Amino acid sequence: MNKSDLIAALAAKHSLPEQQAADIVNLTFDGFTDALKNGERIEIRGFGSYFVKEYDAYMGRNPKTGEKVAVTPKKLPFFKVGKELKDMVNGSKA
Repeated sequence: MNKSDLIAALAAKHSLPEQQAADIVNLTFDGFTDALKNGERIEIRGFGSYFVKEYDAYMGRNPKTGEKVAVTPKKLPFFKVGKELKDMVNGSKA
């Protein structure tokens, strides 16, 4: 499922115009993005949680040339699946 599929499903299920469904989905994603930018954790019970991991700078290596390269510090968003979702995907729960 991609973003446009989600918008279409929301519009169909709740009899909404596609533009209104798109606004709802975009508002949700914008809220997630803003929270992660601010270093906040997003937790959706039964589904999972999103959080940002911070990595320090380190000396890496260019795999093509073998040359040492300084890698700058960075932040990356991560998703950790919730137990209920994991069980549903694995067929443990109906």
